[in-house]
This record gives sequence, C-alpha cells and structure tokens, in this order.
Amino acid sequence: MKETVKDFFYRYRHGWILSYLLIYLAWFAYLEQTVTRRFHVIHMPIDDYIPFMEVFIVPYLLWFGYVALAITFFFFRNVQDYYKLCIFLFVGMTVFLVVSTVYPNGHYLRPRVFERDNIFVTMVKGLYMVDTPTNLFPSIHVYNSIGVHLSLMHSEQLKEKKWVRRISFVLMVSIVASTMFLKQHSVFDVITACITALVMYTLVYGGELLAGRRRVYKRQYREI
Repeated sequence: MKETVKDFFYRYRHGWILSYLLIYLAWFAYLEQTVTRRFHVIHMPIDDYIPFMEVFIVPYLLWFGYVALAITFFFFRNVQDYYKLCIFLFVGMTVFLVVSTVYPNGHYLRPRVFERDNIFVTMVKGLYMVDTPTNLFPSIHVYNSIGVHLSLMHSEQLKEKKWVRRISFVLMVSIVASTMFLKQHSVFDVITACITALVMYTLVYGGELLAGRRRVYKRQYREI
C-alpha cells in the first residue's frame, strides 16, 4: 500500500505548482480586507451604457468549474499542457495582485436598487456580499477564461473534439460578457485582461507558433 501511495505522488508530482493558489488566496484576501474605501475609481463612459442583466450570473459562476476542469484535465492527460496553462494563469494572477497592491482600485457601477426580484437577482446579491467591488484589473475572470480556451485550442488530445472547442468558446465569451453585465467589472478591466492575455499567449505559446510555421515552410520547400 505504501509503495502504491509513493508511486501515485511520484507520478503526479507536477501538482506542486498548485501550491501557488495558497499564496494567491491569502494575498487576495488581504487586498479584499484592506482596499475598501480609499481607492482609485475605475470607470469608462461606455460602462454607463451597459445594462445590468442578472441572468449572466450563470456563466459568471460557471467560470470556477471551467477553470478547475481544464486544470484537472491536463493534470491527468498532458503534463506539458498542464504546465503551460498553469504558467499562463498564475503569471497573470500575480500581475493582478501586484497591480491591486500598488494601485488600489475599485468602482461604483453596481446597482443600488434592483428592478426585478428573481432567483438570479438573489444569486447576484449573494455574490455582492462576498465579493467587494475592488481589486479589478486586469479582470481575472476574463484573463483566466481566455487562458483556458487557448489551452484547449492548443491541445492535441482535443484537436478532433470540435464540439469541446465550440462549447469552450461560447462559455468564454459568456463569462467575459458576464463581468460587465453583472457590473462586476468596467470595460477597462476587460481590455487590460485581454492585453495581458495577448502578451502571455505570445510568451507561452509563441514557440509552438514558430515551430508550426517552420514545418509549413519546410513542407512547401520540399514541394517546390
């Protein structure tokens, strides 16, 4: 039995990188408790034209399972892709923590009065109670959703699973939209998250893109 447990931990020793979540959660909890009143207000004029739509609480909460499922899948199926996804996510999450620490920020976009009363509004009220409208950019919901979708698009195991890619794309877009329709984030937070994701995409997957282009060039050269 001891040998089996030993083999298990050796086989899945790459799980060590997930210990970063302890640092992230502790740091984030500290920011949530300290950044409450005195902060730089994040706002763009376009924010005022985006309506509050409580139904988007569904994709917003699905984000947690979306990210966890992707990490779990690669954890057991492809260690290389697992590391790439974790590096993509954790570097961006660290950037978010540093930005929120050196530049405390928040917004006043949340509705003071809810025009409707339904199950979705009740869920939003619960979200508002546990998540303060501070520490906003780059939006981790947006950034991590993009990161997960990109990892699935680059997965060899999912190369022929077009339905998985399509569902992932729809979910990613829905999650990004939910951050604005729930008044959790400003458009500014979404833009900065997309920029950060673009930079990390180049750093994490840039080598694969170059290798792919070289193979195409070599194939074309042979044909000539």
